[in-house]
Amino acid sequence: MRTYAMTGGATGIGAQLKQQLLDAGHKVISVDIKEGDILADLSTADGRTAAIDGMRAMAPDGLDGFIPCAGLPPVAKPLSLITQVNYFAVIATVEGLRDLLEKKKGSVLFVSSNSAPMIPSDDSYIQSCLAGDEEAACTEIEGRDGHTAYAGAKRAITMWMRRHVVEWAASGVRLNAVAPGITMTPLTERVYADAELGSVMKEFGDSVPVGRTAQPADIANVMRFMLSDESSYLCGSLVFVDGGSDAMLRPDDF
Repeated sequence: MRTYAMTGGATGIGAQLKQQLLDAGHKVISVDIKEGDILADLSTADGRTAAIDGMRAMAPDGLDGFIPCAGLPPVAKPLSLITQVNYFAVIATVEGLRDLLEKKKGSVLFVSSNSAPMIPSDDSYIQSCLAGDEEAACTEIEGRDGHTAYAGAKRAITMWMRRHVVEWAASGVRLNAVAPGITMTPLTERVYADAELGSVMKEFGDSVPVGRTAQPADIANVMRFMLSDESSYLCGSLVFVDGGSDAMLRPDDF
Protein backbone atom coordinates (compact mmCIF):
# COMPACT_ATOMS: atom_id res chain seq x y z
CA MET A 1 0.00 0.00 0.00
CA ARG A 2 1.21 3.46 -0.92
CA THR A 3 0.27 6.79 0.59
CA TYR A 4 -0.80 9.59 -1.73
CA ALA A 5 -2.06 13.09 -1.05
CA MET A 6 -3.98 15.24 -3.46
CA THR A 7 -5.91 18.47 -3.73
CA GLY A 8 -9.12 18.69 -5.72
CA GLY A 9 -10.22 15.13 -5.05
CA ALA A 10 -13.94 15.80 -4.74
CA THR A 11 -14.99 16.02 -8.39
CA GLY A 12 -13.89 15.45 -11.97
CA ILE A 13 -10.46 14.08 -12.79
CA GLY A 14 -9.34 14.27 -9.16
CA ALA A 15 -12.28 12.22 -7.92
CA GLN A 16 -11.71 9.58 -10.60
CA LEU A 17 -8.00 9.30 -9.82
CA LYS A 18 -8.68 9.13 -6.09
CA GLN A 19 -11.12 6.27 -6.61
CA GLN A 20 -8.71 4.37 -8.83
CA LEU A 21 -5.95 4.67 -6.24
CA LEU A 22 -8.30 3.58 -3.45
CA ASP A 23 -9.49 0.62 -5.53
CA ALA A 24 -5.84 -0.41 -5.91
CA GLY A 25 -5.52 -0.54 -2.12
CA HIS A 26 -3.66 2.70 -1.55
CA LYS A 27 -4.25 5.37 1.07
CA VAL A 28 -5.34 8.72 -0.38
CA ILE A 29 -5.46 11.94 1.61
CA SER A 30 -7.84 14.34 -0.10
CA VAL A 31 -7.96 18.13 0.25
CA ASP A 32 -10.87 20.12 -1.13
CA ILE A 33 -12.84 23.23 -0.33
CA LYS A 34 -16.14 21.41 0.33
CA GLU A 35 -15.55 17.67 0.64
CA GLY A 36 -12.50 15.67 1.70
CA ASP A 37 -10.26 14.58 4.55
CA ILE A 38 -9.07 18.17 4.88
CA LEU A 39 -11.21 21.20 4.04
CA ALA A 40 -9.25 24.24 2.93
CA ASP A 41 -9.61 27.31 0.73
CA LEU A 42 -6.45 27.16 -1.36
CA SER A 43 -6.89 30.68 -2.67
CA THR A 44 -5.65 32.02 0.67
CA ALA A 45 -2.36 31.73 2.53
CA ASP A 46 -4.16 30.46 5.63
CA GLY A 47 -5.97 27.82 3.59
CA ARG A 48 -2.73 26.59 2.04
CA THR A 49 -1.13 26.36 5.47
CA ALA A 50 -4.12 24.42 6.79
CA ALA A 51 -3.93 22.03 3.84
CA ILE A 52 -0.20 21.44 4.27
CA ASP A 53 -0.48 20.98 8.03
CA GLY A 54 -3.39 18.58 7.60
CA MET A 55 -1.58 16.44 5.04
CA ARG A 56 1.57 16.40 7.13
CA ALA A 57 -0.40 15.23 10.18
CA MET A 58 -1.99 12.40 8.20
CA ALA A 59 1.24 11.21 6.55
CA PRO A 60 4.02 11.61 9.13
CA ASP A 61 6.03 8.74 7.60
CA GLY A 62 6.12 10.33 4.16
CA LEU A 63 4.30 10.41 0.83
CA ASP A 64 4.70 8.19 -2.20
CA GLY A 65 3.08 10.83 -4.34
CA PHE A 66 1.36 14.20 -4.35
CA ILE A 67 -1.11 15.38 -6.97
CA PRO A 68 -2.05 19.09 -6.81
CA CYS A 69 -5.21 18.66 -8.87
CA ALA A 70 -7.40 21.48 -7.50
CA GLY A 71 -8.15 24.14 -10.06
CA LEU A 72 -10.63 26.71 -11.28
CA PRO A 73 -11.92 27.11 -14.86
CA PRO A 74 -11.33 30.17 -17.06
CA VAL A 75 -14.83 31.46 -16.28
CA ALA A 76 -14.16 31.82 -12.53
CA LYS A 77 -14.43 35.32 -11.12
CA PRO A 78 -12.54 37.28 -10.06
CA LEU A 79 -9.81 36.16 -12.43
CA SER A 80 -7.24 36.49 -9.65
CA LEU A 81 -8.83 33.43 -8.00
CA ILE A 82 -7.63 31.34 -10.94
CA THR A 83 -4.10 32.63 -10.41
CA GLN A 84 -4.23 31.97 -6.68
CA VAL A 85 -5.58 28.41 -6.91
CA ASN A 86 -4.13 27.17 -10.20
CA TYR A 87 -0.60 28.43 -9.67
CA PHE A 88 0.32 29.79 -6.25
CA ALA A 89 -1.55 27.17 -4.22
CA VAL A 90 0.07 24.44 -6.31
CA ILE A 91 3.59 25.71 -5.67
CA ALA A 92 2.93 26.33 -1.97
CA THR A 93 1.61 22.82 -1.35
CA VAL A 94 4.30 21.10 -3.41
CA GLU A 95 7.08 22.95 -1.60
CA GLY A 96 5.39 22.43 1.76
CA LEU A 97 5.38 18.65 1.31
CA ARG A 98 8.83 18.22 -0.20
CA ASP A 99 10.44 16.56 2.80
CA LEU A 100 7.60 14.03 3.06
CA LEU A 101 8.11 13.11 -0.60
CA GLU A 102 11.85 12.80 -0.07
CA LYS A 103 11.26 10.31 2.75
CA LYS A 104 9.70 7.82 0.35
CA LYS A 105 11.42 8.89 -2.87
CA GLY A 106 8.00 9.79 -4.17
CA SER A 107 6.81 11.86 -7.09
CA VAL A 108 4.76 14.95 -7.83
CA LEU A 109 2.25 14.83 -10.65
CA PHE A 110 1.18 18.30 -11.77
CA VAL A 111 -1.97 18.94 -13.79
CA SER A 112 -1.15 21.19 -16.71
CA SER A 113 -3.37 21.63 -19.79
CA ASN A 114 -3.15 21.35 -23.54
CA SER A 115 -4.00 25.07 -23.50
CA ALA A 116 -0.71 25.91 -21.75
CA PRO A 117 1.34 26.29 -24.96
CA MET A 118 -1.13 28.91 -26.20
CA ILE A 119 0.40 31.58 -23.94
CA PRO A 120 4.01 32.61 -24.76
CA SER A 121 6.54 31.78 -22.06
CA ASP A 122 7.76 35.38 -21.91
CA ASP A 123 4.28 36.75 -21.15
CA SER A 124 4.50 39.18 -18.23
CA TYR A 125 1.75 37.35 -16.33
CA ILE A 126 3.65 34.07 -16.51
CA GLN A 127 6.85 35.79 -15.49
CA SER A 128 5.15 37.31 -12.42
CA CYS A 129 3.96 33.86 -11.43
CA LEU A 130 7.41 32.31 -11.84
CA ALA A 131 8.94 35.18 -9.85
CA GLY A 132 6.64 34.28 -6.96
CA ASP A 133 4.98 37.70 -7.02
CA GLU A 134 1.38 36.76 -6.27
CA GLU A 135 0.21 40.32 -5.83
CA ALA A 136 1.61 41.45 -9.19
CA ALA A 137 0.25 38.41 -11.03
CA CYS A 138 -3.21 38.84 -9.52
CA THR A 139 -3.27 42.56 -10.26
CA GLU A 140 -2.23 42.08 -13.86
CA ILE A 141 -4.67 39.30 -14.68
CA GLU A 142 -7.66 41.33 -13.54
CA GLY A 143 -7.08 43.52 -16.58
CA ARG A 144 -6.86 40.62 -19.01
CA ASP A 145 -9.06 37.58 -19.71
CA GLY A 146 -10.01 34.15 -18.38
CA HIS A 147 -8.20 32.20 -21.07
CA THR A 148 -4.91 33.93 -20.23
CA ALA A 149 -5.53 33.45 -16.51
CA TYR A 150 -6.10 29.72 -16.91
CA ALA A 151 -3.71 28.78 -19.71
CA GLY A 152 -1.04 31.15 -18.38
CA ALA A 153 -1.16 29.59 -14.92
CA LYS A 154 -0.88 26.13 -16.46
CA ARG A 155 2.08 27.23 -18.59
CA ALA A 156 3.77 28.69 -15.51
CA ILE A 157 3.21 25.46 -13.56
CA THR A 158 4.75 23.42 -16.35
CA MET A 159 7.74 25.74 -16.61
CA TRP A 160 8.23 25.61 -12.82
CA MET A 161 8.16 21.82 -12.99
CA ARG A 162 10.76 21.67 -15.78
CA ARG A 163 13.04 24.18 -14.06
CA HIS A 164 13.09 22.17 -10.81
CA VAL A 165 13.41 18.63 -12.19
CA VAL A 166 17.17 18.30 -11.71
CA GLU A 167 17.20 19.70 -8.19
CA TRP A 168 14.31 17.55 -6.98
CA ALA A 169 15.53 14.41 -8.72
CA ALA A 170 18.82 14.77 -6.83
CA SER A 171 16.84 14.27 -3.62
CA GLY A 172 14.92 11.32 -5.07
CA VAL A 173 11.68 13.05 -6.07
CA ARG A 174 10.43 12.90 -9.65
CA LEU A 175 8.38 15.75 -11.11
CA ASN A 176 6.02 15.16 -14.04
CA ALA A 177 2.90 16.75 -15.48
CA VAL A 178 -0.15 15.61 -17.38
CA ALA A 179 -1.79 17.92 -19.92
CA PRO A 180 -5.46 17.02 -20.38
CA GLY A 181 -7.58 18.24 -23.24
CA ILE A 182 -11.27 19.09 -22.86
CA THR A 183 -12.59 16.70 -20.22
CA MET A 184 -16.26 16.45 -19.28
CA THR A 185 -16.20 17.54 -15.65
CA PRO A 186 -18.35 19.96 -13.61
CA LEU A 187 -15.77 22.67 -14.31
CA THR A 188 -16.02 22.09 -18.05
CA GLU A 189 -19.80 22.27 -17.84
CA ARG A 190 -19.41 25.74 -16.33
CA VAL A 191 -17.31 26.80 -19.29
CA TYR A 192 -19.77 25.29 -21.79
CA ALA A 193 -22.55 27.33 -20.16
CA ASP A 194 -20.60 30.59 -20.42
CA ALA A 195 -21.93 33.08 -22.98
CA GLU A 196 -18.45 34.13 -24.06
CA LEU A 197 -16.37 30.96 -23.98
CA GLY A 198 -19.01 28.24 -24.31
CA SER A 199 -19.35 28.21 -28.08
CA VAL A 200 -15.58 28.38 -28.57
CA MET A 201 -15.04 25.40 -26.26
CA LYS A 202 -17.77 23.36 -27.93
CA GLU A 203 -16.34 24.07 -31.37
CA PHE A 204 -12.87 23.06 -30.21
CA GLY A 205 -14.31 19.91 -28.63
CA ASP A 206 -15.88 18.96 -31.94
CA SER A 207 -12.46 19.19 -33.62
CA VAL A 208 -10.64 16.64 -31.42
CA PRO A 209 -8.92 14.19 -33.80
CA VAL A 210 -10.10 11.03 -32.03
CA GLY A 211 -13.68 12.23 -32.40
CA ARG A 212 -14.71 12.86 -28.82
CA THR A 213 -13.89 14.82 -25.70
CA ALA A 214 -12.37 13.05 -22.71
CA GLN A 215 -14.04 11.51 -19.70
CA PRO A 216 -12.29 11.83 -16.32
CA ALA A 217 -11.24 8.18 -16.45
CA ASP A 218 -9.33 8.80 -19.70
CA ILE A 219 -7.06 11.22 -17.86
CA ALA A 220 -6.95 9.37 -14.53
CA ASN A 221 -5.85 6.14 -16.24
CA VAL A 222 -2.71 7.86 -17.51
CA MET A 223 -2.11 9.68 -14.22
CA ARG A 224 -2.31 6.41 -12.30
CA PHE A 225 0.39 4.96 -14.56
CA MET A 226 2.56 8.06 -14.09
CA LEU A 227 2.39 7.53 -10.32
CA SER A 228 3.19 3.82 -10.51
CA ASP A 229 6.44 1.85 -10.31
CA GLU A 230 6.16 1.19 -14.05
CA SER A 231 6.91 4.86 -14.72
CA SER A 232 9.98 5.07 -12.48
CA TYR A 233 12.13 6.44 -15.34
CA LEU A 234 9.62 9.14 -16.23
CA CYS A 235 11.02 12.43 -14.97
CA GLY A 236 10.43 15.98 -16.18
CA SER A 237 7.85 14.82 -18.70
CA LEU A 238 4.73 16.63 -19.89
CA VAL A 239 2.29 14.03 -21.19
CA PHE A 240 -0.54 15.28 -23.40
CA VAL A 241 -3.77 13.32 -22.97
CA ASP A 242 -5.97 15.29 -25.33
CA GLY A 243 -7.12 13.05 -28.15
CA GLY A 244 -4.52 14.47 -30.52
CA SER A 245 -5.48 18.15 -30.16
CA ASP A 246 -2.00 19.42 -29.39
CA ALA A 247 -0.55 17.56 -32.36
CA MET A 248 -3.30 19.02 -34.54
CA LEU A 249 -2.55 22.59 -33.41
CA ARG A 250 1.25 22.31 -33.17
CA PRO A 251 2.31 19.58 -35.61
CA ASP A 252 5.95 20.71 -35.75
CA ASP A 253 6.45 21.25 -32.00
CA PHE A 254 7.08 18.59 -29.39
